[in-house]
Formats: sequence, structure tokens, C-alpha cells
Amino acid sequence: MKKLLALLLTGTMAFSLAACGGSSDGSSSDKDSAKTEGKSDGKTLRLVNGKIEVDKQLKKLAELYKEETGVTVEIESMGGGVDIQGTLKGYYQANNMPDIFVNGAIPDFENWEGKLVDMSDEAWVADTDAAYVDEEYGTIGFPYTVEAVGLTYNADILKKAGVDPASITSPEAMKKAFETLDAKKDELGLTAVVGYCAEAANLYWSTGNHIFGTYLDSGLKRDDTTYIDMLMDGGKVDEERLTNFADMIALFNEYSDPALLVSGTYDQQILNFASGKYAFVTQGSWIGATMTDADKDAYKAAGNFEVGMVPYAFEDGQDTILTNSPSWWSIYSEGNVEEAKAFLQWCSEDAAQQILVEEAGFISPFKSCKYLANDPFAQTIADWQAADKTSAWHWLYMKEGLAQNYTGQVFSDFAAGNLDKEGFVKTLSQVIQSAYAN
Repeated sequence: MKKLLALLLTGTMAFSLAACGGSSDGSSSDKDSAKTEGKSDGKTLRLVNGKIEVDKQLKKLAELYKEETGVTVEIESMGGGVDIQGTLKGYYQANNMPDIFVNGAIPDFENWEGKLVDMSDEAWVADTDAAYVDEEYGTIGFPYTVEAVGLTYNADILKKAGVDPASITSPEAMKKAFETLDAKKDELGLTAVVGYCAEAANLYWSTGNHIFGTYLDSGLKRDDTTYIDMLMDGGKVDEERLTNFADMIALFNEYSDPALLVSGTYDQQILNFASGKYAFVTQGSWIGATMTDADKDAYKAAGNFEVGMVPYAFEDGQDTILTNSPSWWSIYSEGNVEEAKAFLQWCSEDAAQQILVEEAGFISPFKSCKYLANDPFAQTIADWQAADKTSAWHWLYMKEGLAQNYTGQVFSDFAAGNLDKEGFVKTLSQVIQSAYAN
């Protein structure tokens, strides 16, 4: 499939981000939500959602849609370590495909070549810059949120420690900030400077996709594909850049919570940050939904502190965070196509946007959206976008399964002390080349 992707959120997207804030990311599976019944009838739709943490909000959305239209929308939520594409392939073999389902990385779309509905003529397309557009098959992805990847911080703790987040635009500045915070750990009430988790079985997506994605894009213009192009050319890496990246990961290993580093869970990582136990956490804007919902009591007890993001600045002068639409909803061509189109159109409009933004905490990709999320990260992302200081998510181009089956384990081995920095660089390079050779 020839790609013409809406990965570069620029121009009028800054307007929509300023108008509508918030976001989230999948972190745990909902095993009870899997459906085994066959295809839905004309008054029922089935949607596979990849963000388990907004399952409740999407079900509320479905209830409102049924009230307005009489059409039932069944929400089937998956997340965390669940292989969503593998599950969908199983559904396809069993003639049990949902009408609408989530696609994230580019290989996801390639799994369904010729089987997705072109939505180019839908009214919502003119209202966003973030649709997934394929040169051959048209508009085959409906965007429902925008997310950001950066080194997330507790602004109150940094202020108390005398650390200016705006100064963290180099490896030395990051190291100095970590050292300062570590020296004041007791008086600040910190368990660790940074909440970094390299657990390989369930959090490979954090290290192998999001954090490794900063190696691909930190400090680059949104249309700069230098390092992803190298990766796709037989799994090549820039050894100097990767070594500098490894220095940053070594810093995370050194200043992380040892109880979390190789065996922690996503839920505990976020709870500890929300509780004020970490000054930094290596997760993106999606954690805002968890902090203000599941972890709201802990977050309140910690003072509902302001949050922000700084670049993963492993080289001097890197001054961008990474933003993108993390995934899209697609319509299966043999499902209830017209009902699915109508539902997605409705999702782009006022009533649905209010729920998606104000309750699910999504940053709306739609320019007409008038709602602002009650989300800790809403203003932060808007500010970075307005300053034109964002890079793209080119990790979406990576070979399917690279993080889960190859690189995630290398991050874990480095964190566990099984590899030194040189071994991390060498092994990471080798497994990437191996992945692209297969």
C-alpha cells in the first residue's frame, strides 16, 4: 500500500488542540468484553476499542447514540498486552468481524488491505487534519484523539527543587536536573526521581514504541524521516545517535524506582506519579485520564499538581515533544457500512465530542470542537503545538511486532543489569537487523 498519511499534524491542527484538550493510552486488558456472537444486524454496530481506560466513557457514548437513533453500539475494549490485531485476525477467520475497529501502526492497516471503507466523502473529513489517508484506498482511518510523548514531569516538585523545566534541552541539563532532585529526594517526599519501567511482557509498548520512538524523531521536523528510513532499509541504525540515546536510558535506569524498574506495572507506575512519588514519569499524555479517574484520590492528596512535558533531549538542542494521532477507527467493508459511517459522523459532532473530550479526556482532532478537556495535559500539548515544537510519530512505520518480539526485551535486559551501555547498543542494533531480515 502506498502511504499518504496524515501523520504530520500542523497548520490548523494547532487551532483544534488549543480548543479541545486531553488524551489516554491502552494499559490493561478487558477479558470479559470479548464478543463471540456473529455479525450484528442492521440496528446494531460492534466497535473494537484499543483504549481500555476509556471503556466506560465509550459505553456512555453508545448509550447516548442509542437514545438518539435507536441503534445499539456494542463496545468491545482491549488494551495493554492484548494482541489486538491477532484477535481481529481470529475474528476474521471465524466470520466474526466487528463493524468498526481500531488500527494503529501502519502494518495494522496493511493487514486489512482492500477490506476497509473509504470515508473520503464523509462530512467530518473536512473538519480535521488527522485522518488516515491512503493514496490508493482513500480515507480509511477516523481520528478520535491526539496524544503526546515527552518526559512528563510534576511541575510542583520541580519548582520546589529549583529545577526549571525549560532548561532541559540537553543531556547534561537532564542529568543535572536528575542529580538535583535525587539530592533533595527526602525533603521532596520522592520515592525516585523518575518512574521508568522496562518490564518486557506487558510494557514493551512503552519502551519499544514510545521511548524508542524518541530515538527516531526527537528534535526533528515533522516531515524528517531520516532515522525511520534507515530502520526500514534493512534495520539500520545511526550508531552515534543510538549511543547518545543509550546514555539517556542509562540515566533512567540509575534514577528510577528499583521496585518498578523491571517488574512493575503500568497501573503502579501511574499511581506513584499521581501520588507525587516521582518527579518524572516515562509515559505520555494518555495518563491524564487515569490520574483524574482511577487515581483521582491519590492525585488530589498530592495536591492536583500541574504537569508538563520536556523533550527526551538525549542530544544537545533537542527541543520537541512527539505528537500524533495514535490510532484510528476503521470500517470493515463487509459489515454494516452505512450505519458505521453514520455513527462516526455523529462522533465528530457536538454531543459526542462533549463526551469524548470532557469525559474520555481526548484531545479533539476536529476544528469545530468547542470543548476543553478537564485533563492535566490539555494546555501543555496546546502550548507545544502553538510553539511549533513537535515531532512526528514515525515509530508507527516500524515493522509489526518489533517492540513486542525484539526490542522490548533489550530495554528490560539493560535495566536488569544484564547488559551494559555498549551491550545495549550492540544488542538493540542486532535484534533490529534480525527483525527486518525476517
